[in-house]
Amino acid sequence: MDAEAVLRRLSEPGRLAPPPARAPVPSAPPPAIAAAVLVPVVLGPRPSLLLTLRAATLSSHAGQVAFPGGRIEPGETPEQAALREAAEEIGLDPRLPRILGRLPEHVTGTGFHVTPILAVLEPPLNLTPAPDEVAQVFEYDLAPLQDPALPERRAAIWKGERRSFDVWPHDEHYVWGATAAIMRTLAAALR
Repeated sequence: MDAEAVLRRLSEPGRLAPPPARAPVPSAPPPAIAAAVLVPVVLGPRPSLLLTLRAATLSSHAGQVAFPGGRIEPGETPEQAALREAAEEIGLDPRLPRILGRLPEHVTGTGFHVTPILAVLEPPLNLTPAPDEVAQVFEYDLAPLQDPALPERRAAIWKGERRSFDVWPHDEHYVWGATAAIMRTLAAALR
């Protein structure tokens, strides 16, 4: 699928989560932490997702693949939080992403209530990752998201419970958890 087809498909009414009935900060049931991530689709010759590898020194989710994002500050909308966090983490100019809407919210096993904000970006991108937060910024080709056989489903024991989770294939990184779940919802919107 080329960049024009991706943009057309993601811009169709009804493909994304409905707009919230109220704004600005979603109420998350305690002890969930309200957070937002930017899901940036790069509309290059081979459309891709912009992902980060989190720094190994972080206190939570260290060394994991993630979308740029973080906690929603008081008075912020999820869109504002996602753009602010992307600017802080990878140096993305907040004027560049064109926000298309929200993907369905996701609650993580670690206590985060995440609102994914879908946006598109035109290359070239001039990014400056914050080394204390991000070890690497990389692009993930959208082609696997269109494969109905993906993602793979795996299971592991976590805190004494068997948990199932998605894993998207990548030559270098292990893409799983909340990032993989959000990618699954994006894949459904693309298919």
